[in-house]
Amino acid sequence: MKASIFYRIAAVLLLLFAVGHTLGFRQSDPTWGVDALLGSMRSIHFNVQGFNRSYWDLFVAAGFSVGVLYLFAAILAWQLGGLPAATLALMRVTAWAFAVCFAIITVVSWRYLFIMPIAFSIVITICLTAAAWLSARQVSTPQSQ
Repeated sequence: MKASIFYRIAAVLLLLFAVGHTLGFRQSDPTWGVDALLGSMRSIHFNVQGFNRSYWDLFVAAGFSVGVLYLFAAILAWQLGGLPAATLALMRVTAWAFAVCFAIITVVSWRYLFIMPIAFSIVITICLTAAAWLSARQVSTPQSQ
């Protein structure tokens, strides 16, 4: 398989991850018994650098920020999937940094989250690692012949 296929698969998964995260991170199930917690997150206000904020504001900001970063990662993966092998070889550090970052996200997801983000993180990490490995291999193979 080619690196571009793995990058494109990762891009689609990252887009789905971004949409799912952005739409779902503020939802809660009443059976969790968190209504009092969420109420206090919304009601406790404090001043930070001249702005009146609540813990809920910080939670929402962090959640939307993650969604935006997943969207950026989807665009980056799609763009990497469209590059020629020679260009990908020049971007080896970027390709491996992308894969390592998602490996770390997988560890964080495993430790603190639940099955959907864990599953998405694992598959995206596998795709990005395979793409980084294949992109280096595709360039080195023709030169050695």
